[in-house]
Amino acid sequence: MRVRALRDRLISGALAVALSGGAAAQTPETPQYGGTLEIATVFAALSALSWDPYDWNWKLNHDTGQFYEQLIAGDLSKSIRKGGQYSFTIDSFLPPDAQRGELAEKWELVQDPLSVVFTLRKGVMFPDKPGVMASRELTADDVVFSFNRSRSSPKAAPTYFDFVDRVEAKDRYTVVYYLNEYNAEWDYRMAWGFFSAVTPKEVVDAGAGSWKNVNGTGPFMLADFVQGNSNTYAKNPIYWDKETVGGQAYKIPFIDKLVYRTIKDEATQHAALRTGKIDILELINARSVEELRKSAPQLKWSKRLAGLGSFVALRTDTKPFDDVRVRRALNMAINKKEIIAAHYVGDAELYGYPMHPDWTGYVDRLDKLPAAAQEMYAYDPAKAKKLLAEAGYPNGFTFKMQYNALSADHAELAPLVVAYLEQIGVKVELQPMEYAAFLSAMTTRKHAPGYLMNASHTTPTSAIRKGFVTGELWNPPMYSDPKLDAKVLEIHRTQDEEQRKAMLREVTADIIAQAPCIWLPTPYVYAAWWPWVKNYGGETSLGSMRPGPVYARIWIDQALKKKMGY
Repeated sequence: MRVRALRDRLISGALAVALSGGAAAQTPETPQYGGTLEIATVFAALSALSWDPYDWNWKLNHDTGQFYEQLIAGDLSKSIRKGGQYSFTIDSFLPPDAQRGELAEKWELVQDPLSVVFTLRKGVMFPDKPGVMASRELTADDVVFSFNRSRSSPKAAPTYFDFVDRVEAKDRYTVVYYLNEYNAEWDYRMAWGFFSAVTPKEVVDAGAGSWKNVNGTGPFMLADFVQGNSNTYAKNPIYWDKETVGGQAYKIPFIDKLVYRTIKDEATQHAALRTGKIDILELINARSVEELRKSAPQLKWSKRLAGLGSFVALRTDTKPFDDVRVRRALNMAINKKEIIAAHYVGDAELYGYPMHPDWTGYVDRLDKLPAAAQEMYAYDPAKAKKLLAEAGYPNGFTFKMQYNALSADHAELAPLVVAYLEQIGVKVELQPMEYAAFLSAMTTRKHAPGYLMNASHTTPTSAIRKGFVTGELWNPPMYSDPKLDAKVLEIHRTQDEEQRKAMLREVTADIIAQAPCIWLPTPYVYAAWWPWVKNYGGETSLGSMRPGPVYARIWIDQALKKKMGY
């Protein structure tokens, strides 16, 4: 009863927040300029991993999206907070009507010849960067250079850009991507994805891997970086974009300085928020919400499904996980509903990965999945033991499982998984790892047979491809099925969206039933911020894990902050 009561209070609180701060029309306030915005982001425990798009690092947009812009970004005017339908909390999905031109003013998919034509904005400037480059205008040559450099990286995801034949600058403001074939992800891969930032050649010549050399057209400039402590961004005084508030256009960014605080310890994050040392804490687990509401009742809140789904990848290229019966047995051995009730205080989705539940049309509800897929979410230790015996493991077996020691959630979740598996005779040796070593183990294919991780939902067409197609980098179960590979390729070549949706529902059900992973619940998480933070509603990404354009539109009510004693 205690868990249920706590869950009900959390849910009712979240609904109250939604009703008070959601889509209802409100009288707009007048923006204010100046001040510093201090944030512990969704990756507060993790320092920047790279500054160079050539490294193909998943976290790059999160740290560089303040100064490196892209052709397309999310349109924040379509947010729920502003009366639209999009939360902008799904890390990497921008439907066409949720997009706006960033560096591109307009774009068009042309059928003959098959190509995408981008027309760039005029007057977008790179600021002066002493020792690196003089201030100059962005041109089509910068887009072509950035694409070709990214494509040539030895770290590039295999086949990612194979659908592109070549990219040409037709004139100073026109870029044409000529395609070998249609790809349903063309906009994501070329214009607003993880690997489509526009980087000037001068930065590359100076050394794009050094934070001291980076420079882009975005609203901020990287002013300082202290590993394990902070990223500091200063206002770009010649930034091109504006924000419309109350019918009036204002030059952005409003704040003078943006600071990412790296805070590894969850309790320290909460203390920093309570004491006003940070203005926003973007990731709070449900178990901590009630205490924070009591200790800092003035905080504003938003709730979202975690953008990263959790699972234990089971290496299908390693015995005993090459046998689907073993993989299915491990799923049946874990009481996932109990994990939701006890570990996530009732605030999680049983079926929240690999597809995001909000991708309407692309994903079926759990009760609509075939029986073989539904079984992967049912607790049945007796059947699990029977499957193990049929596979030749009547007495179980032992395997190693690695996890990221920086993840507070996984540090507590891993022992729960171990305890459940012990009940069917399967013993797990846990190996906590620092994140750099943890990630390197997977990318070099040296990870353990069991690998507890979380991964981005990405987009409806990317979720299955990146996680389960042969040879993909983010395929830690090392899953390989020629039939699935062919089906995913067909999906990407299909221009009709309704056909794609039906095909994706089918392959998702199949991959769930094949159980290359132990599918774990996806928790709901919260963001909290002080009332002096204006023009914000908990949005976390306007591209692929790219919050920079959100922060550029926030202003600080200095008088209110002072009045509240901070």
